[in-house]
Amino acid sequence: MSIMVRIPTPLRRVTNGEDRVTVEGATLGGVIDSMEAQYPGIKGRLCDDQGELRNFVNVYVNGEDVRFLDGLGTATNAGDEISIVPAVAGGS
Repeated sequence: MSIMVRIPTPLRRVTNGEDRVTVEGATLGGVIDSMEAQYPGIKGRLCDDQGELRNFVNVYVNGEDVRFLDGLGTATNAGDEISIVPAVAGGS
């Protein structure tokens, strides 16, 4: 069950420059754990000390914001596409 994850530019140093990685996982949390196994350190950039998604990281499964789904418990299936989008902060 392969799931493609789009990696944003700031995280590509963790994925050896890869802009897309393919991993396994039945939930978003499982996908992140699979990515951590392949690319140590990536989970710490996505999740806080409590294991929840960081506030400045937006994750979409097939275009749906996981914050409006089941967060890390969001189900994932073969062929799904996950996008990781760092939040952009603006000035005044």
